[in-house]
Amino acid sequence: MMTHKFVEFIPAKPEEGVLYISIEYKTATHLCACGCGERVITPISPVDWNMTFNGETVSLSPSIGNWRFACKSHYFIRNDKVEWAGSWGKDEINACQSAEIKNERAYMHKKTKDSLDNNNPKVEKKRNIADWFLGFFNNK
Repeated sequence: MMTHKFVEFIPAKPEEGVLYISIEYKTATHLCACGCGERVITPISPVDWNMTFNGETVSLSPSIGNWRFACKSHYFIRNDKVEWAGSWGKDEINACQSAEIKNERAYMHKKTKDSLDNNNPKVEKKRNIADWFLGFFNNK
């Protein structure tokens, strides 16, 4: 079992079995579920972890793989419960980490492109003309 606490700041000395969630800083932190005492930091973002709060319990997805820790623990946090996942070999870990990097780059590329498009007056003018054109024919 893992209880959750919504906090503004993550405590300097977290308690074992507590998932601290800072919405303001988009971060969840807990001590490794295996008991090794390592601090696990899970950034909450479209390319990192998603946090779901159903009014009573919290879930994080995807799974938490502590590949850089000596314990190499791998688990999910679902509905305030730790669900152990299978251990992964080096090939699986490397493939997962490569996919994460690729997804993050694609997300940042899209976000940058969207930002540039939204700040480009020529793009905005083209959108306005296209909207008018489509609206003209849709209203007939």
